[in-house]
Amino acid sequence: MAFTLPPLPYSNDALEPHIDSKTMGIHHGKHHSGYTTKLNACIAGSNIENQSIEEILKNLDMSNSALRNNGGGYFNHCLFWESMSPNGGGLPSGKLLDAINSSFDSYESFKNSFSNAAATRFGSGWAWLCVHAGGKLEVCSSANQDNPLMPGVGCEGYPIMGIDVWEHAYYLNYQNRRPDYINAFFSIINWENISKLYELKS
Repeated sequence: MAFTLPPLPYSNDALEPHIDSKTMGIHHGKHHSGYTTKLNACIAGSNIENQSIEEILKNLDMSNSALRNNGGGYFNHCLFWESMSPNGGGLPSGKLLDAINSSFDSYESFKNSFSNAAATRFGSGWAWLCVHAGGKLEVCSSANQDNPLMPGVGCEGYPIMGIDVWEHAYYLNYQNRRPDYINAFFSIINWENISKLYELKS
């Protein structure tokens, strides 16, 4: 069973001015597409060929750098596109907001924690909002294309929101101003999708 590149849930220019059309086209059409192709090459003919991406990552041999990088790159970007929407922004609500307030004391405290994790991730990587069994939330970051599903990466929960802080995600529009890109991300967060994933995985 080969993995396929999911179509973007919106047009390349739908997130402007927060994320520009050219960056979206390159990011999805080149980077995510490349991870998808290389992931399929990694698993072709193996005993994990028919596993879900979550199963592959949870049982990953971390010394298998090709599968680690491309499997992570595939999963991470799938979540990233779904974490954003042209109709996003604002505040979460319902059970997710209750969990944020319980886990971080307030939405502002959560926003600061997530923004700091993304801003201080040295080099390339991701920042995550993860849910643990029982509903508690945690923020962490990971290097390169690692994510919390992988053994020993951190958080050890299920990632329900991620922001890509590789330079290819923002450099055309923001250059070295990563904090501006992170702040813009909060204007397009798809809280509806993230709330559904929270309830599914908590």
